[in-house]
Amino acid sequence: MSAEQQNRDVAVVILAAGQGSRMKSDLPKVLHRIGAVPMVGHALAAARSLDPQRVVVVAGHGVEAVTKAVGKLDETAQIALQTEQLGTGHAVAQALPLLDGFAGRIIVLYGDTPFISEDTLAAMAGHDADVVVLGFEAADPGRYGRLVTDADGTLQKIVEFKDADTATRAIRLCNSGVMAADADLLRRFIGQIGNDNASGEYYLTDIPGLAREAGFRAAVVTCDEAETLGVNSRAELARAEAIFQSRRRAAALEDGVTLTAPQTVWFALDTHIGRDAIIGPNVIFGPGVTVESEAEVLGFCHLEGCHVSSGATVGPFARLRPGAELGGDVHVGNFVEIKNTVLDEGVKVGHLTYLGDAHVGERTNIGAGTVTCNYDGVMKHRTEIGADAFIGSDTMLVAPVTVGAGAMTASGSVITTDVPGDALGLGRARQINKPGLARRIMQALREQKAKKG
Repeated sequence: MSAEQQNRDVAVVILAAGQGSRMKSDLPKVLHRIGAVPMVGHALAAARSLDPQRVVVVAGHGVEAVTKAVGKLDETAQIALQTEQLGTGHAVAQALPLLDGFAGRIIVLYGDTPFISEDTLAAMAGHDADVVVLGFEAADPGRYGRLVTDADGTLQKIVEFKDADTATRAIRLCNSGVMAADADLLRRFIGQIGNDNASGEYYLTDIPGLAREAGFRAAVVTCDEAETLGVNSRAELARAEAIFQSRRRAAALEDGVTLTAPQTVWFALDTHIGRDAIIGPNVIFGPGVTVESEAEVLGFCHLEGCHVSSGATVGPFARLRPGAELGGDVHVGNFVEIKNTVLDEGVKVGHLTYLGDAHVGERTNIGAGTVTCNYDGVMKHRTEIGADAFIGSDTMLVAPVTVGAGAMTASGSVITTDVPGDALGLGRARQINKPGLARRIMQALREQKAKKG
């Protein structure tokens, strides 16, 4: 591969217009999730590995939902609309106007094929042929399109299964559908694709034959069959999830992460865990989680959109929601929920607590049953707690409120105004004891029960 080929500009087109009728779902097929992310997100992640100049997603069925999801996953991606699903060639034609002026290599991916590797895409992007098709040797070729090659391996044509004769169907080299072609070549031939075939559709797979007839070179890059797995049904979605999780667990172990019960840990596409971190059993990672080296997440925790610093411990039975930021040596214990809250170094939140929209200073201790009352029914409000504070058990912190550094709150308090630094906040009614009243109440209740009986 020459330096010019390595540095070739790349654009990516992701085909995501299909309904996916076999999914039996109102949700567009590419929005069904693998690794806590819509399938199209896996294609977008693969595209980003090429550092593309442009990314275009071709949407059709459920275009509004697809557009919204793509915008959250990659705000730079553009959407092309395919109002009628007339085949892959027609779909790519809808994307080309958004690639006006682009002169590099265009790679066509599929939103329902989540496992194409970065190495495979790099090989296609850097190949010296004018058109490159991704192929694989299938254990059971079934109804895949076949790649017909010359003796020297040059790609002659692609034949769809429905249009193949017996001899062609005997070929085991199959078409994945993924293709790379120089932009000018694709623009030249996309309009020459016909629909004189068994489906009456415009096949992108006609491009290599048209290019070859015009004197251009077409070639095949091969990959493992597992990379080309497409998802067309709920059963295939479940299989893809299992494959994804198996790969991520193996990668985590290889990277030096301890998984005490690997088969029970569930990763998201973008989960990042540092070496020497320890992950207990039955832990679920949603999108956007980073766990630094030497942190520990105990069993039965759920984490999403959060950051856990080195030396911190989480769980068991804890939940970290989006915006949770745990500093070094923080401890978040059982049945604690943290949302949109920063815990500075050394904070301890042992159990049975909710902290939302808050900032807790270094070394502060949060007692059991503490709640930041952050929502007034319309707006969210913040709680600020300084360093070295002590929040007594069963404290209700009615936001917006500030507890100063070194301050304390008495157990059972409802704190509605700021507590200055080093002060004690006490917000509970004075206790009154009524001698003998408990005995009299119980006696009266028993008599009522007896009468009803």
